[in-house]
Amino acid sequence: MNFANRLTFLRVILAPLFFAVYFLPAQFTGNMVWTVPLLWSIFFISEITDMLDGMAARRLKQTSDFGKLFDPFADTLMQITCFLCFVIDGIIPAVLFLVVLYREFGILFIRNLMLKKGIALGARISGKIKTVAYIAAAAAALLCASLHRLGVFESLQPAVRIAAIAVFGVSVLFSVLSFLDYVFVYQASGKTK
Repeated sequence: MNFANRLTFLRVILAPLFFAVYFLPAQFTGNMVWTVPLLWSIFFISEITDMLDGMAARRLKQTSDFGKLFDPFADTLMQITCFLCFVIDGIIPAVLFLVVLYREFGILFIRNLMLKKGIALGARISGKIKTVAYIAAAAAALLCASLHRLGVFESLQPAVRIAAIAVFGVSVLFSVLSFLDYVFVYQASGKTK
């Protein structure tokens, strides 16, 4: 594993850590205030490593077919974990999360089909735009969760939740458009038997 892939692997570790920090303290202590800075730290480290792994791979000439597939896998693992936390917590609606989940499984299927053709289909610009939208949606939902855990701005919390749902809805739209882009790429690569 090269340096860039190690950065990517960090997100694979951070995903279950985010889930554990989000839910486990409620089971044992009931005190959720201390989780807020830790959750934001995990979130920021995850997003920074997402940016740095690609830069490192290009700068150190460590780009590989493995990295092209591992990076979006790690992104998806982290994003799905965050969104699942927010669905369970009642911040974002499950139906929108389901669309995201279906999209991600659909992309996995397309990538597998492309691999059968000998093509490692890495992230496309539409996928990168979708990722930025996912980051904004996760940040908005985490802000909503944070305000609730800290017990501050209680009168603003419903508006923040509505904003988080709206941002998540936009990210779902970008997700669907990105999926269609990947389908077109697959179709352009030639028909299957």
